[in-house]
Amino acid sequence: MSGIQVSEKLEIPEDELQWSFARSGGPGGQNVNKVNSKATLRWTPGGDTLPVPVWNRFKIHAKRFLTTEGQVVIQSQEHRDQAQNIESCRRKLRELLRASLKPPKRRIASQPTRASRRRRLDAKRRQSEKKKSRQSKDFD
Repeated sequence: MSGIQVSEKLEIPEDELQWSFARSGGPGGQNVNKVNSKATLRWTPGGDTLPVPVWNRFKIHAKRFLTTEGQVVIQSQEHRDQAQNIESCRRKLRELLRASLKPPKRRIASQPTRASRRRRLDAKRRQSEKKKSRQSKDFD
C-alpha cells in the first residue's frame, strides 16, 4: 500500500503508519479465539507531514485519539475480517484529516434589528407593569 491519500496535496506515507493486531471481542463464531482481526493504527506525524494550522485543528477534532506523546491511535474491530478493519482505521483517519483541512468559517458579528430591540423593550415593559400591579398598595 502506498499510504493514505487525504487530498490532492496531502498523503500520509505508509512508513509513518504502524499497525498491530489483536483478537477482537464480540461475536465471531469458531474463529473468535484464533484470528487477530482487531486492527490498531498508530500514527506519529512527521515534522513536514501536516501544516501547523491543520495539525492544530486536527488536535481539536481528534482529541480522543491522541496520546500524551502526540501519537494518533485508532482502533477498529467492527468487522470479522482483518482487512476490513484495516480499511476502517484508514477511513477514520482520512475523515478526521479532511475535517481538519477546512479552516472554520469566520463568524461575522451581527447587530440586532430595530424590530427585535423594540420587542425586547416592550416585553421588559410588560413584565415591569405586571410586577408593579402585584405590589401591595399602602393607602395610609
